[in-house]
Amino acid sequence: MTVGGTAYDSTVAALRAAGCVFAEEEARILLDFAHDDTHLTQMLGRRVGGAPLEHIVGSVDFYGLRIHVGDGVFVPRVRTEALVRAALDHVTSSATVLELCCGCAGVAAAIATNSDATVYATDIDDDAVACARRNLAPDRVFSGDLFGGLPDHLLGQCDVVVANAPYVPTREVEFMPPEAREHEPRRSLDGGEDGLDLHRRIAVDAPWWLADDGTVVLETSRKQAATTEKILQHNGFDTTVLRDRTVDGTVVVGTIRPRL
Repeated sequence: MTVGGTAYDSTVAALRAAGCVFAEEEARILLDFAHDDTHLTQMLGRRVGGAPLEHIVGSVDFYGLRIHVGDGVFVPRVRTEALVRAALDHVTSSATVLELCCGCAGVAAAIATNSDATVYATDIDDDAVACARRNLAPDRVFSGDLFGGLPDHLLGQCDVVVANAPYVPTREVEFMPPEAREHEPRRSLDGGEDGLDLHRRIAVDAPWWLADDGTVVLETSRKQAATTEKILQHNGFDTTVLRDRTVDGTVVVGTIRPRL
């Protein structure tokens, strides 16, 4: 539909009344994706009701790509572009890359698009796996708990393991925006008591799947970065903390120490 005019003005007004901070931008997106007035009314009703805009239109802009994201699937945040940049710094043309806890596989798709690497992804959630297979080659997406569903041929062959694993402490999930709490899977948000349960599991298991000099790249928060770093160090990694202020992202990079 054409942006502007009565439809645009009324959509902006409805979004503002619902408390949407970026009402004008969201109105333009809704009108862009609307097939007709009826479809616009349906989408606007869902947005006013609290559904994430990305679930409503079925996609999200991420790292210059339009990534499919279905209902009930974690939506990639802008800050996670820092994770992509950090991973790409360690990706060569012959690299094998694995994204854990991939959700819609936005990170994997961005790395595949911006490199010649062979990229795989995996997630425990069936809806996420189905969604990821629309953004990455279907035969490169697996279902399982972290490394649990991967084929044996990847053992010791991954040059880069990248993950935006859930890192919100359990007690803090209730303070997240309703869009996340009510429309994204709890297990895609809740990282356990201190938020770093998945980081511990990844650090323990990753060495079996990494090639020599392989690298783990984990998204974390500023206040958790030091602990994530210690977790990786304890499991045989040399680490670096990266802060990307342009997107307010924090990443810990761990390179496996030489095996004796």
